[in-house]
Amino acid sequence: MNIVDAHQHFWNPGLNHYPWLCDEPPVPFRYGDYSALRRPYLPPEYRADAAPFVVEKSVYVEAEWNPADPVGEMRYIEALRRDHELPTVAVAQAWLDAVDAAAVLEQQAAFSFVRSVRHKPRAHRAPGDSTPGGMSDAKWRAGYARLARLGLRFDLQTPWWHLGEAARLASDFPDTLLILNHTGLPADRSAQGIAGWSKAMRGLAACPNAAVKISGLGLPGRPWTVADNRDIVRSVIELFGPARCMFASNFPVDSLCASFATIFHGFQAIVGDLSDAEQRGLFRDNAIRLYAME
Repeated sequence: MNIVDAHQHFWNPGLNHYPWLCDEPPVPFRYGDYSALRRPYLPPEYRADAAPFVVEKSVYVEAEWNPADPVGEMRYIEALRRDHELPTVAVAQAWLDAVDAAAVLEQQAAFSFVRSVRHKPRAHRAPGDSTPGGMSDAKWRAGYARLARLGLRFDLQTPWWHLGEAARLASDFPDTLLILNHTGLPADRSAQGIAGWSKAMRGLAACPNAAVKISGLGLPGRPWTVADNRDIVRSVIELFGPARCMFASNFPVDSLCASFATIFHGFQAIVGDLSDAEQRGLFRDNAIRLYAME
């Protein structure tokens, strides 16, 4: 089956500096021990992992490269594209509240294959904290306001309890497509946790300029299963509609939870009753349209 992977990474920690992969001690990670990721991961390894699926196109997402040189990451990806014909497009790093945000955004937008930027905004550790997060900061919002003029989307990774801020952001900047990463991070699968996540996702889904990548559904210490993830996937598709959802691998990160084939065969099983056109959208066409790959 040909697919378009809406969220994947490449890296070479021996050649380039990724603080989270290279520095000691390791930073806390939601999947637990990630020492297996501290190795080069390049297009040949990715294509091998993806088999028997054929990745027709892919969206590279910034890999928390050295924040002192965000443009350097896109130069590196430019070389990978030339040598391996992957990725197709990229989500670049840009710190929206940095002093040099305007210059960095313009440099990133100048790469013909850059479609979006990502900066994980400041977030609280738990939903009980009601103080505003980073998306409410004036400097952060000033950086966000520059995206539409540059033709850039925004990839958002934040815990679901900050999605109210995301909905306000999407409403205040209707000309910028906001693409939520990793299904809104529904890590707490308790009844209370799912209820909070579902309410937050419903609020963001009401914004017509918001889309979502269905990915990052691993749970610490558990294998990836259809039983664990079916309700999550179907809820997202129901809330956002099939046309605003995309399946993605988050590889190699999600290799800590399952093989590529396990995840994508799981997606197939979960949406097998949808129409052929809806399935083509989820696995391929929506990513091409939303990230302007043609």
